[in-house]
Amino acid sequence: MTPTQLRAFACVVRQGSVKGAAEELGITESAVSMNLKQLRTELEDPLFTRTPSGLAFTPGGLRLASRAREILDLQSRTVLEVTEAGNGRRMLRLASSALFAEHAAPGLISLFTGRARDLDVELSVHPVSEFEALLASRAVDVALGPTGGKPGSLVPSPQPFLGYEVLVVAAPDHPAAIGQLGLDQLPDQTWHLGPGALEPGGETAGVLRKLAVPEDRQRIFQSDAAALAETKRGVGLAIVIGFTVRDDLRKGALVRVEAPHLASRGVWATWVLPGDHQSSASSELIRFVGTPRATQAMVRGQSAGVGRFRPAVHVTLWS
Repeated sequence: MTPTQLRAFACVVRQGSVKGAAEELGITESAVSMNLKQLRTELEDPLFTRTPSGLAFTPGGLRLASRAREILDLQSRTVLEVTEAGNGRRMLRLASSALFAEHAAPGLISLFTGRARDLDVELSVHPVSEFEALLASRAVDVALGPTGGKPGSLVPSPQPFLGYEVLVVAAPDHPAAIGQLGLDQLPDQTWHLGPGALEPGGETAGVLRKLAVPEDRQRIFQSDAAALAETKRGVGLAIVIGFTVRDDLRKGALVRVEAPHLASRGVWATWVLPGDHQSSASSELIRFVGTPRATQAMVRGQSAGVGRFRPAVHVTLWS
């Protein structure tokens, strides 16, 4: 058995089909089928059969599904440990929702890596719907994002660590800010949005769905900060995380638009595999993220671009 064969089989188990496994692995269906055929031949077991309601696994196939996960996890951890031992550094790979990456991750990662100077952190942005697959495939060690997603069989329930409020804001002289627009007129306004609007299960998309904002009224910017800067010019509305505009609201640079369905609350949480599959760096972050110092770093109200990160942190904004 090879890791490639086991990875293909584990993906078939997780996705419930050869097609789904091929899409997750980024290879052809015939390549997945070839790996499965080799496993069947070597183990002298069909592993599973196709039925109208899905795949039916043999007792041997179920046993292999459990072992494949353990073997792949051990391989991944071994490679990581050998690499770390060789260069004297550890790597922590994080996945994050777009809003958390822009507004809360900079402070959290900067403070965390300042405590563990042998640690490099790699952050990539993904929809919450992909968190479990990323963790299961060991592509990331920890995922950070809203609790709205549905954990599967491999990932326990996400552990909440920070609550937030989603608001709609406008410049002080915008008609919506001075009460001249009704709720039914808001969808026809120009909406300045960050990349989080592209996440189907994200906070921004939730507000847009509630109001039924047409796509031709949505302007997507490279970041929430850029969208907010355009909103301050007086044209359009923005959807923001409450603590990020605290100072602007206090100074009167922005006004909160008060109307039903515009405000909502959410919770960011850690998504991880069970404890015995976690790296030491993952466990350290999970313990740290709920501390008062970490909370203060995340909600300081200042978003940051790549240039604000420490040199040890590598950021991928688009996956």
